[in-house]
Amino acid sequence: MDLKGRTAIVTGSNSGIGLGIATELAKAGADVVINSFTDSAEDHALAARLSRDHGVTVRYLSADMSRGDACRALVERAGGCDILVNNAGIQHVAPVEDFPADKWDQILAINLSSAFHTTAAALPGMRARGWGRIVNIASAHGLTASPFKSAYIAAKHGVVGLSKTVALETAGQGITCNAICPGYVLTPLVEAQIPDQMKVHGMDRDTVIREVMLQRQPSRQFATVEQIGGTVLYLCSPHADQVTGTTISVDGGWTAL
Repeated sequence: MDLKGRTAIVTGSNSGIGLGIATELAKAGADVVINSFTDSAEDHALAARLSRDHGVTVRYLSADMSRGDACRALVERAGGCDILVNNAGIQHVAPVEDFPADKWDQILAINLSSAFHTTAAALPGMRARGWGRIVNIASAHGLTASPFKSAYIAAKHGVVGLSKTVALETAGQGITCNAICPGYVLTPLVEAQIPDQMKVHGMDRDTVIREVMLQRQPSRQFATVEQIGGTVLYLCSPHADQVTGTTISVDGGWTAL
């Protein structure tokens, strides 16, 4: 697949799923803007490395994705956006009656409202060029629920609804909007949790992954960041020109239960 000449913005992309997506887009020839709020030397070095490794332009732009004006400014600072991947997200776990109000507001802002603001900022340019791809990284929790994750689940359900609405508003304009719904993905953050889970449950690595961490994922295998990135590439390909307003689950069968 050749995305040469396309510019992609991937929010929340200095690690994990976002970095995996940015890497796959760069491999396919797209110029990429990676993003986080940290604005560290390591962030800029990461952009330089991706650029060097894949022969494309990769820039790092910081933005506080909890602020609508910063989300819109990110798109403007990028100077163009053909492919928008809304990936930024955070999590907090607590019962509803104990859920901190500030955490609720922050999760809704970063996980849902940021996608609204970046999409609103990117759409005029996509319409002018007659082509665009918006891919929202939702979750299996955008289609189902678990206890103690009220804000995250509300936000991810909202992302799915937003994706459908944008798809209807852009139908026939060369623009598509879809949501990818991953299950558990093996990221550095998840990898770091495995030793603690082994200690807590007194299990070896394979058993704790299969019986505890992936208990709800029937394949009993993590998805990989490369698989999520590959799904984004499919949605950017001509094969997916008529794929819009839908969800694609990459969850090992979780939402089939």
